[in-house]
Amino acid sequence: MNYKETIFQGILEGDMPGVQDATRGALESGMAAGEILNEAMIPAMDEVGRLFEENEYYVPELLIAARAMKAGLEILRPELVATGIEPKGKVALGTVKGDLHDIGKNLVGIMIEGAGFEIIDLGVDVSPDQFVQAVAEQGAQVVGLSALLTTTMPSMQRTIDALQEAGLRDQVKVIIGGAPVTQKYADEIGADGYSRDAASAAKLVKQLLGVE
Repeated sequence: MNYKETIFQGILEGDMPGVQDATRGALESGMAAGEILNEAMIPAMDEVGRLFEENEYYVPELLIAARAMKAGLEILRPELVATGIEPKGKVALGTVKGDLHDIGKNLVGIMIEGAGFEIIDLGVDVSPDQFVQAVAEQGAQVVGLSALLTTTMPSMQRTIDALQEAGLRDQVKVIIGGAPVTQKYADEIGADGYSRDAASAAKLVKQLLGVE
């Protein structure tokens, strides 16, 4: 099995030491960091997403696969920076004002990072102004809003309104998700997309930004 196959398989199996060893070995053999990322790590996380969507993987499998991928990515990161390889885009994620749940948001962040994007994690209880700042000051191209309580869902609308008032709405895509959230609600508040789970969120971001 070559390095790329070992990394791919290691991520699927959540074999963190195996992924780290194969990533180091691939770099030492002269393989480019971008090749390792784009031809082993990202395809592995795509496959994890597919298995998750088809209920062959569940949250524990997703988390250990992500942990293995991140361990390999930490080894690659200095090389990616040195060779000027940019992430596919920047995505700001946060649980909206008044809501302190973060498991769903964290899973979404894992899958979107695994698809090759930079994540700006704003945490929980995030105000509309903080989302606006992430776009204005950090260049987020997508904003992901999460809510687990019906009582905090109106903050999604307020965030979209705040982006509009700041003159930024046209330059950012807004996606929403969380247990009580629906496509109908996304349409009502003028969001660009709705995702029911972490795997489909990564697909949605790629689609909205036109990234293969």
